[in-house]
Amino acid sequence: MRGPQPSTHAPKHPTNNVRTMLKILLLGTAIYAMLCLAIFIFQPRLVYFPMKAIAATPAAIGLAYEDLLLDTGDGTTLHGWYLPGRADAHTLLFLHGNAGNISHRLDSLRLFNSLGLNILIFDYSGFGQSGGTAGEQQTYDDARVAWNYLTDTRGVAPEQIIVFGRSLGGGVATWLATQRTPAGLILESSFTSVPALAQKFYPAFPMRWLARIRYDNAARLPTVRCPVLIAHSRDDELVPISHGRELFALAKHPKRFLAMVGGHNNGFMVSGQSYRAGIAGFLAELDSPTAEPAGDSDTLRASPPPPGG
Repeated sequence: MRGPQPSTHAPKHPTNNVRTMLKILLLGTAIYAMLCLAIFIFQPRLVYFPMKAIAATPAAIGLAYEDLLLDTGDGTTLHGWYLPGRADAHTLLFLHGNAGNISHRLDSLRLFNSLGLNILIFDYSGFGQSGGTAGEQQTYDDARVAWNYLTDTRGVAPEQIIVFGRSLGGGVATWLATQRTPAGLILESSFTSVPALAQKFYPAFPMRWLARIRYDNAARLPTVRCPVLIAHSRDDELVPISHGRELFALAKHPKRFLAMVGGHNNGFMVSGQSYRAGIAGFLAELDSPTAEPAGDSDTLRASPPPPGG
């Protein structure tokens, strides 16, 4: 009877296992590095989502408007609309978010127009019928062009201009308010900075280091010297309300916080009358003879943001 035969297969050497693990580790590191590089290089495609086609004009909702082409000075033009309001009312410079174009803001235009405001809304470079290419510095330059159009061409006094920025537009609005002194600044559904927000969406990557596009509201807002209104929804699924609370804490007095409900893109509509009343209240305080457009006075009620959310 034959006993068990010895195995003809030699046991794997431990060195082979180490080599395999190293290869896997190096491959994983290479893939991670390539993803980081892709995020860094193709960042504008992750931030800007312009649409070229104009879906409708203010005439579709019964509003009078002027169709504008603003000369940027570099051979391109920005497309925009000017909607007249009351002759004695403030002028709202509307800086929209990172997607679509001005034709997707008709509901907001109707609401602001119902408050009597004159409105200038335009598309950044690369959006809608505006020429050029979108970029952070380009949006700042575009905002300056729009401001100069109001002050130089239309003769609107700076103390009659309210700068309004929604979402990414808040970053443009805050920058502009550090360069000029408007009557007031409204930041709706905006963020402390792109790197801080991006970390929420890409937690596996060091976005604070990779982000070339920054829109650093947190760094700039403390230097803004005009009344500030922060509007944010506790239901915002894209920009957590913690960003709004931090911006409110950073803003100088006079300041107000407008608590909203609803999602990132429809909060102003879902909030309904409370949103309209909050904007109207801010406008009334700007019109008050005791409200100072600059400085650290506490004339405007510093309504604290709600806890939680």
